[in-house]
Amino acid sequence: MARLCPLFSGSSGNSYYIGSRSCGLLIDAGRSAKQLEGMLRLCGIDPLAIGGILVTHEHTDHVSGLRVFAKKFGTPIYASAGTLRALAPSLEGLETHTAHPGLELSGMEVEPFPTSHDCAESTGYRIRTQDGRTFALATDLGQVTDTVRSHLLGADFVVIESNHDLELLRTGPYPAMLKRRILSERGHLSNRACAALLPQLLQSGTRRFLLAHLSHENNTPALALGTSLEALTRAGYVREVDFLLDVAQPENRAGKSIIF
Repeated sequence: MARLCPLFSGSSGNSYYIGSRSCGLLIDAGRSAKQLEGMLRLCGIDPLAIGGILVTHEHTDHVSGLRVFAKKFGTPIYASAGTLRALAPSLEGLETHTAHPGLELSGMEVEPFPTSHDCAESTGYRIRTQDGRTFALATDLGQVTDTVRSHLLGADFVVIESNHDLELLRTGPYPAMLKRRILSERGHLSNRACAALLPQLLQSGTRRFLLAHLSHENNTPALALGTSLEALTRAGYVREVDFLLDVAQPENRAGKSIIF
């Protein structure tokens, strides 16, 4: 059965494992290699079971443990051409590949798609698992483009960014320039923008959602969850009947796996 282990999520680091207990993929490596290994083992995953690391983009909270982890376990790295160029100095001597549609890894079909973020060439990923389930992840995006939407529609399980509450961000301590960056079309997705997308995805067949990459300073799990629940309820859907909705924790200290 396909399972997702959300290892880390948020501005302090991001990483997800998808697959079975014996074979799978890592999406991002945004904590130290030691922390990544420890969290994988807590979730019952041997790091040697990872057939590849899919990188969304080059920002530190997504790659801080990438080099050491990949070198220690001999794990190949996959990312967009732009991301690989941006990371080239730190990846010297490691096995790297450009992620492309139709990529097959660990018995799964991987389809990268472009997202809108202030980096070289960020991507989300849509993955078809060995048992025919479809998973999609889109974090670190300032807007939901038609391309992003088309790659999320119809997925069984979607991990989607719900980064900030607009009011907390606007009245918070961040400098004006940083606030403008977060609110831009190449910044981060707000609770409100995330919530507006969910009824469309549910109508297309998605039944499980995980809200991810919450800002520690400009959001709370209760605000993110409440905003999405309000949008789904207003659209006529009932939680635990029509859909399952959770918030990714900064650290998966319980070693929780989500089977889908």
